[in-house]
Amino acid sequence: MRILIMGAGVVGTTTAYYLAKDGHEVTVVDRQPDAAMETSFQNAGLLAVAHAFAWASPRSPKILLRSLWDKNASLIFRLNLDPRMYLWSLQFLRNCTAERFKVNTLRKLRICKYSQAMMDELRRDISLEFDDLKKGLLYAFRDETHMRQAAAAAKFLTDNGVKVELKTRDEVVRIEPAFAPVKEKYVGALYCPTDESGDARVWTRKLAELSRGMGTKFVYGAAVRGLRADGAKIEAVVTDKGEMTADCYILSLGSFSPEIARSVGVRLPIYPIKGYTASFPCRDGQLTPEVGGVDEDLLVAWAKFGNTFRVGGKAEFAGYSTAFKPADFTAILATAKEMFPDACDWHAPPDYWACLRPMTPDGPPIFGTAKYANLHINTGHGHIGWTMACGSARICADLVQGRKPAIDMEGLTLDGGRY
Repeated sequence: MRILIMGAGVVGTTTAYYLAKDGHEVTVVDRQPDAAMETSFQNAGLLAVAHAFAWASPRSPKILLRSLWDKNASLIFRLNLDPRMYLWSLQFLRNCTAERFKVNTLRKLRICKYSQAMMDELRRDISLEFDDLKKGLLYAFRDETHMRQAAAAAKFLTDNGVKVELKTRDEVVRIEPAFAPVKEKYVGALYCPTDESGDARVWTRKLAELSRGMGTKFVYGAAVRGLRADGAKIEAVVTDKGEMTADCYILSLGSFSPEIARSVGVRLPIYPIKGYTASFPCRDGQLTPEVGGVDEDLLVAWAKFGNTFRVGGKAEFAGYSTAFKPADFTAILATAKEMFPDACDWHAPPDYWACLRPMTPDGPPIFGTAKYANLHINTGHGHIGWTMACGSARICADLVQGRKPAIDMEGLTLDGGRY
């Protein structure tokens, strides 16, 4: 079958690999000059099954309200004239109940666990170096009450086979000695020994090369403008370089997927949530943490990739702009420098980055066909797209083939009253 994938990010590229492995003739089209040039380019680098919690939770409305006046908040809601943001926000708020939080978290967890298994299987089959560190991840807390609430919520994970351990501050230091200078600021952490970190950009580009070796064609520098339909089928992808045709089409354009889907009357409830990262050089002899993780009270993530130390954070409702200025990183860097003062060369020129996370209002990504039998959806993975990539790719490949996926698809498609 001739298959055309829109999007060469981590999800689209991984999907191309699985479909090429199944023997299909695959083409990937992307507006950028290479794979992983947008959200996957410089993400936080965490493969974090234990971070599968839905963002829409009972705590979220209060955090969003506070963000209207606290510009250093980790979750920022910027008022603008885009009606799509307000429609999405209303759907998000409807999911901020304890019941919906549990349902949505378990749906995300279902994909994350499956994806972790698929990634482990893939790595047994091929040699793929991407500065990965399989040392677990730490989810650290400064507030005792918050940690206890998180530990109770983590029962969702442990009841479903994810190993999560509650650690004291002294145990945190034994796991990651870089916490020693600041351990008194923390009450403890949740530790997931099966989570890990690595460079998503390196992973994606190496997987693209492997796919190319299996016959996949990557068409870069061609921006997708829309789809052309005829009756019950998609006939072509319209790009700024002309039309491209195939038997089957897969939409994996992240935050830009809704715009393309609208061209043929398909509504995807996805909105971009902007995130920020900053990378610094590190060297031997510095107290650089090798166990990545997240400060759960200030929502700042960290990870080491080879000779690079990266920190990231913020979730900003700001439309489709990826513009940034140094001041946008002030709160993130202040927290990171306080946590790990000797982790890297903080005086070096930072490598700043901002990207758009494609978020659904309930949390899980969207799979399956939409209105047209040959249009498949594999998008909306939010802040853990890399964590979900292998499982999502396998699910999409199975659906394209007409096979039943290995996991329950309840709540993961557009049908069934999800929206």
